[in-house]
Amino acid sequence: MFKPVKTKKVYEEIIGQIKKLIIDGKLQPGDKLLSERELAETLDVSRASVREAFSALEIMGIITIRPGEGSFVRQVSYEGMMEPLSFFLQVEIDDLFQLLEVRKILEIETAALAAMRATPEDLEDIKCALASMLEEVNTGGIGEHGDAAFHFSIAKAANNPVLIKVMHTITDLLTKTFRTTRQKMFLIENMPTLLHQSHYEIYEAITAHNPRLARRKMQEHLSLVESVLAKIKKGELDTPKMQGDSKKLQIPNEDYGFPS
Repeated sequence: MFKPVKTKKVYEEIIGQIKKLIIDGKLQPGDKLLSERELAETLDVSRASVREAFSALEIMGIITIRPGEGSFVRQVSYEGMMEPLSFFLQVEIDDLFQLLEVRKILEIETAALAAMRATPEDLEDIKCALASMLEEVNTGGIGEHGDAAFHFSIAKAANNPVLIKVMHTITDLLTKTFRTTRQKMFLIENMPTLLHQSHYEIYEAITAHNPRLARRKMQEHLSLVESVLAKIKKGELDTPKMQGDSKKLQIPNEDYGFPS
């Protein structure tokens, strides 16, 4: 039933084999899996790898681990079998620049699609997210929630259900992992204003239903973020301690056409 494992990421191969057995119907809801020891011997891997795979499968909701009894297959939908993307991103990406590469691949074309497909309601959602980001920063925050809402609202405006699910996973991960780095960016002089201006130009391009401009503005925005992060990592930018309200944008909402 199982095959010997030949991969560096052993736990992923174990997860893949168990998922395939479930999809093929060879493992049914309620079936008990082999014990950690038995499966490790069958697959010729360490028990630690099996334990890691079981833990991941439980997080995904694919199996249930009952102490003293064993591990059992849960009743899962096909959609539930797609959850490994979220898990993989959380446990495998240890370099923020890898995630930025993925964002470029996805979000540049997403912005173009949004420019072509956005409804008035979609445009209002993007505008509200941008206003929320501005308000967060002007009240002492770093705007990460508004930023996440902004990028996700653009994905929704592209009107592609698969893209929305992928972007939801990436947006959620960014919100959780990007906070410390974003705080460093906000210590750089004029950076909060530059970031907000960059977001606003994307919004303008989408509102104008100009896919070419939306694509370019999103690329410029993500390249700006990437270049600043690279310089921070290399120690080429000073990030002095914040003093007073220096982080506030000091930009009235009405300057961007938002209600004050």
